[in-house]
Amino acid sequence: MDDYVQYKAGELYSRDLRFNFCGYEVCESLYSFGPAVRPNYIIHYILEGKGVYKSGDRTWELSEGDCFLIEPETLTFYQADAKNPWAYLWVGFEGALVPAYLKQMGLGPERLTFHCGKKEELKELVAGMLKNRAYSPANSLFQTSQLYLFLAILLRDAEGAGHLQTEGESSENIYVRSAEEYIRNHFQDPVKITDIAEYTGIHRSYLYTLFREKAGMSPKQYLAKYRTSRAAELLTTTDYSIASIAMSSGYQDPLIFSKTFKAYYGVSPTEYRRSMERKNKARPKGGEEGLKEL
Repeated sequence: MDDYVQYKAGELYSRDLRFNFCGYEVCESLYSFGPAVRPNYIIHYILEGKGVYKSGDRTWELSEGDCFLIEPETLTFYQADAKNPWAYLWVGFEGALVPAYLKQMGLGPERLTFHCGKKEELKELVAGMLKNRAYSPANSLFQTSQLYLFLAILLRDAEGAGHLQTEGESSENIYVRSAEEYIRNHFQDPVKITDIAEYTGIHRSYLYTLFREKAGMSPKQYLAKYRTSRAAELLTTTDYSIASIAMSSGYQDPLIFSKTFKAYYGVSPTEYRRSMERKNKARPKGGEEGLKEL
């Protein structure tokens, strides 16, 4: 890499996550930038040396392996050390899902710095971005893919270091929230409790204990409740057959589905649908027709 290189993306982009630019620089003694405001998110990764990062009234002294996040429209300043100036790489990005991705990494206004031990992987990714700097639709997609990998490496390293706990949230809550997320995304599959435990990274017995404590039910009960609530929605809003709704809700056997549904709602799926149809017919008509009857 050269001492200073920056690349800006072309016009093809995704609204969810958009690559803006990347670069690399070996800084001179006391080199600084700011105070300044940026229009997008930027993550700097320090390859060697030391420096200072300031955001608002907070100051951090950072060195090799540390990262700092610059948020949009936030006044920041950073400066290389006098005796051991840093070298760093950076990636700029934006998009509707960026706050959610950063939150998953434990980052946000309250936490703007972190450490990552994946120096070589990050260097390789940014080098690939710079190598494919000529604009083309293919290269734009490539830049986006590399940005996803860049964030994935940071997130995986944060998971391994146990840095995902956000302020005010216990690790136990994070495990339960992660398990709930897995269930919501996979309830139509033949989910096993061991699958959920493997996803969250804890033993199934500990997962059971946490669910009983935090959610008031076991993971198996939560899965059944989520599946039957989805079935109740489909029974109310569609005319799908009971067998189709059973499969759409994660049940291969309609009989097991009906038994489970009745355990939660007190009636069979067919009876539930009929009762909801009666309630809907009894409601006042909406729209222009209903307005004329008033």
